[in-house]
Amino acid sequence: MFTSYLAKARTKFYIGFTSNLEERMIRHNQKSKGFTGNTNDWKVVYTKNYQTKELAHKRELQIKSWKSRIKIEELISKKISSAGSEHSD
Repeated sequence: MFTSYLAKARTKFYIGFTSNLEERMIRHNQKSKGFTGNTNDWKVVYTKNYQTKELAHKRELQIKSWKSRIKIEELISKKISSAGSEHSD
């Protein structure tokens, strides 16, 4: 199982995919070089599970291609409002 996800810290979003979300978030919140190392308050705000790495990666690239903070925030809002229903984005 692979998960595509969005994490938020302050005013930044990180878009990625992983086979171990808990471990990945620990790494994001450790001080290190790179985009996620500048802060240590990342939290997951969106997830979607996929059966294959390829599908999860495809979704990551799709979200990254939007380059729109508004569209990303709409995706998160939609996911939150549909929590509890059987469908998601």
